[in-house]
Amino acid sequence: MHSNLYKIISFHIADNYKIEFTFNDNTSKTIDFSPILYGEIYGPLKDADFFKSATLDKEIHTIVWPNGADFEPSLLYNWEDNIDEISSRAKSWVWQQA
Repeated sequence: MHSNLYKIISFHIADNYKIEFTFNDNTSKTIDFSPILYGEIYGPLKDADFFKSATLDKEIHTIVWPNGADFEPSLLYNWEDNIDEISSRAKSWVWQQA
């Protein structure tokens, strides 16, 4: 089985919680992150200014935020195939102190 290694080569914040990505195969996708902004890691991205602080990590070829939030490029590339499951799980991403 062959697995593609996707890399993000550029991105642009398109709107509130939406980012347009360009991948290494020249595919462009716009992703709405609003359904998954829950929990300790992704919850802070609800703050519009913090959301806009995303940068492209050129070593791992994905988008990252100052708090360590990031996404596997292949997950972003196949977002539409996974969004229902991801958004369902996101609601349980609540940090609980041990």
